Amino acid sequence: MASKKIELLLNRTIENLGLVGDVVKVKPGFARNYLLTHGFAEAPTAEKIEALKGRRAQAQAELSKLRSEREALMARMEGAAIKLIRSVNDQGVLYGAVTQRDISDQLVADGFLVDMRAVRLQNPIRRIGQYSCLIQLDRDLKTELTVDVLPDRTLENFTAAAAAAEAVEEEAPVADEPAAAAEEPKKGKKSKKD
Repeated sequence: MASKKIELLLNRTIENLGLVGDVVKVKPGFARNYLLTHGFAEAPTAEKIEALKGRRAQAQAELSKLRSEREALMARMEGAAIKLIRSVNDQGVLYGAVTQRDISDQLVADGFLVDMRAVRLQNPIRRIGQYSCLIQLDRDLKTELTVDVLPDRTLENFTAAAAAAEAVEEEAPVADEPAAAAEEPKKGKKSKKD
């Protein structure tokens, strides 16, 4: 059963919902538990809509200014790469994972004011190497960023061990699973030969 949506007038800008002065349709629970409780919205009337026109124009101007700043930031970040140095074991596995916060902090240190929520990382990075990360400031403002995760020390054994492991994987014969299963009797059943 779908719940009916109710119309409310926003008294302030709510991210992913609307600007101040917008009349929006929301679910009753969201309205009752959040918007109305905190005074962020109220029942729309012609007088209230007219009273919020000035604040709405100001919010639209701020939004367009923010949009132009974000577009300029995305143009500066195009093709950018960041380097993170982390502690690793001899196999190149990080002692702690690289997360969205780590990438955001490094971007801020490099002069790109990017909020942690704009960093879209599918999984935390747990090994050294080069990774691609999506930065999304708006629905249509996206760019790819290269993240180089480097060890904090030289790993002489890592390169030799990695090369040896790759060589072993290439030379190892691939077992044919159906043939191997046919050779072994199934557990729990007695064979007729016994």
